[in-house]
Amino acid sequence: MYICYNWFANHIVWKGDDRLAVRSDGLQTQKRILQACVRLFLEKGYRQTTMLQILKEAQVSSSSFQNLFHSKDGVLMELVKFMFEKQFGMARSVVGTALSPVYVYAVETALQITLTELNENLREIYLEAYTQKQLLEYIQRATTRELQSIFGPYQPELTQQDFYELELGSAGLMRGYMANPCTDEFTLERKLNKFVTLALRGYKVPEDELQQVLAFLAKLDMRSIAQSVMEELFRQLAMRYEFSLDGILPLKKCE
Repeated sequence: MYICYNWFANHIVWKGDDRLAVRSDGLQTQKRILQACVRLFLEKGYRQTTMLQILKEAQVSSSSFQNLFHSKDGVLMELVKFMFEKQFGMARSVVGTALSPVYVYAVETALQITLTELNENLREIYLEAYTQKQLLEYIQRATTRELQSIFGPYQPELTQQDFYELELGSAGLMRGYMANPCTDEFTLERKLNKFVTLALRGYKVPEDELQQVLAFLAKLDMRSIAQSVMEELFRQLAMRYEFSLDGILPLKKCE
């Protein structure tokens, strides 16, 4: 009995170690894939990045990739979830605690639009996020919770479903402004002013408060803030998955 018990105990320990080893291998593979995809998506563009390039850069097999992400859309979902989890927090750090949450919404949406002006491949990533059904649904559901918290006091009769339906419209506005690059006439400042004006009027923010928000936004150097926010997002992503940012940052504007 003693011999059988020891054999059984040792057998269980061995299987546990084996599972831990497999899990560790999976985490290492995930890190390599994410690092490769961040680099390739920013350097080549999301659509131009092929599965073959990802597998070669990450040095993983097709079966290993499939087990974790199924497709490059799965990697994009992971990245988009991470970015949208962090962006409102980043906006709050810019606004501070003295101003109302409406300012946070204005800065967060302005950041998203400005980020697409930093790099054309980054614009493509955001446009994919606002186009693919599963990604867009995630963004809209996550944003709806923020909208109800921010704008609920202005329209207390609205339900979460009401705010979800309003977000369908504001997400469409967001994508439209993202898709059209700034020009000499349609400057970033004009673009941000027009989007925030339309959005806040849609959420019934009083006109005097709207003008105060626009004045606050106009004083911010959104390009510099967006650059810092994007680099910080990538640093946090690299820390979470323990990969290197060498060759990824600083993010350069595409010519």
